[in-house]
Amino acid sequence: MPPAADSTERIRAYLARSAEVKRLTATSCAESIARGAELLVRCYREGGKVLFCGNGGSAADSQHLAAELVNGWTRDRPRPALAAVALTTDTSFLTANANDVGFEHVFERQVEALGRPGDVLVAISTSGDSANVLRALTRARQLGLGTLLLSGAGGGTAASLADVAVLVPSTETQHIQEAHIAVGHLLCMEVERALFPGPR
Repeated sequence: MPPAADSTERIRAYLARSAEVKRLTATSCAESIARGAELLVRCYREGGKVLFCGNGGSAADSQHLAAELVNGWTRDRPRPALAAVALTTDTSFLTANANDVGFEHVFERQVEALGRPGDVLVAISTSGDSANVLRALTRARQLGLGTLLLSGAGGGTAASLADVAVLVPSTETQHIQEAHIAVGHLLCMEVERALFPGPR
């Protein structure tokens, strides 16, 4: 039984909007993505590590991108592991700190514990106004970490706290998230090409 015509059209329209956001991202964000990659490359060349944080879908993206850096972006370019940690995965700490202090502090506290000067915090927030992300960015800057923000149009308050801000030109959360994972893959690709040059 074929799908309903209206369902098919909704799917096509959604994918067209998603593709348009990525097209606009290519136009407006290529330079900031390149600068973000340079920030990460410098961190790794100086022996640092990368910390990721975000909420909801952005928490999942944090874990995804940390895994790409530790494990390797593609199988056809074997290379040593790169140090990367998603601050979204330690459920014992997250629940203890949220219960005892408040959820707005969960990333800030981990940055304080794990971050060192020269490391980089990658903060992912579609709105740029998540309280726990803002606190993490503020603490990272105080401790001498580099800061890279992935956000949506405008970047909210977080844009002013980031050394580099990649601001996807959309206000639709789902399309910002879809673009963020593409941006994250580009960051991983550029880091690998810079640190481990050679034919694929």
